[in-house]
Amino acid sequence: MNRIGVHALVWVGGWSEPECQQAIESSKAAGFALIEIPVLDPATIDIAMTRRMLKSVGLEAGCSLGLSFDTDISSADPAVVAAGDRLLHEALDVARGIGANYLGGVIYSALGKYAQMPTSEGRANCINVLRGLARDAAADGITLGLETVNRYESNLLNTAAQTLKLIEAINEDNVVVHLDTYHMNIEESDFRSPVLACGDRLGYVHVGESHRGYLGTGTVDFATLFAALAEIDYQGTITFESFSSAVVAPKLSTTLAIWRNLWSDGMDLARHARQFIDQGLRKAERSLAETNR
Repeated sequence: MNRIGVHALVWVGGWSEPECQQAIESSKAAGFALIEIPVLDPATIDIAMTRRMLKSVGLEAGCSLGLSFDTDISSADPAVVAAGDRLLHEALDVARGIGANYLGGVIYSALGKYAQMPTSEGRANCINVLRGLARDAAADGITLGLETVNRYESNLLNTAAQTLKLIEAINEDNVVVHLDTYHMNIEESDFRSPVLACGDRLGYVHVGESHRGYLGTGTVDFATLFAALAEIDYQGTITFESFSSAVVAPKLSTTLAIWRNLWSDGMDLARHARQFIDQGLRKAERSLAETNR
């Protein structure tokens, strides 16, 4: 069975002690096994407090972030690359400290719209930093996930095929593809081919609707996605991700262009998503079993 998780921004926009408690307890109450905690600013995460609260309710955690243009490891500027390297290692320290075994997201470039194509020098810098980060992460059993995002949020990895090539160049076993249905809906030709192409290199999946709201109310072909995951016998984490201006994270909401309320009741949204994902996975598994008889 897959671990089904939920992004913390379904609940809260920050990580103070009350917000941490609300997010963790709400995730557990909604039936999730894992919470994904954004660590755009690792210094704001109280590691001991977070670990204690996770343990108190029996919830696992993963960590994610997106780099800024000031910390872009795909830059040709050595100072910017060094700043990104430091930030990624600080985020890794948070993941290690709270007991998470996953650190992913847009950890290979800035999360934002570029005005130029990637450069070979910048790509080489990215590979070098991520190779070192992966080796440090492996010592604590932590997997790195490269989240493939749309053209308006990175100029480096917009498709699963591009991500697989970068992972091949990094050449570390604990680096995986992180697919996200919201971005796949923009950039991929379908929802089956990228999953099959990734195979056992697929290590994390974000499930989000085309408009970031309630699952099943937009244009994402979830049936095909779930069938493809069953086809490759995907056993990894599947995390529900949704954003609304009802919950604002100052460093992320504007970057992701969250300008309107797609929902106001996080618990209703999350419970609906948990049931939607579970039913979709089960249906796909039954269909595959019948086909293989």
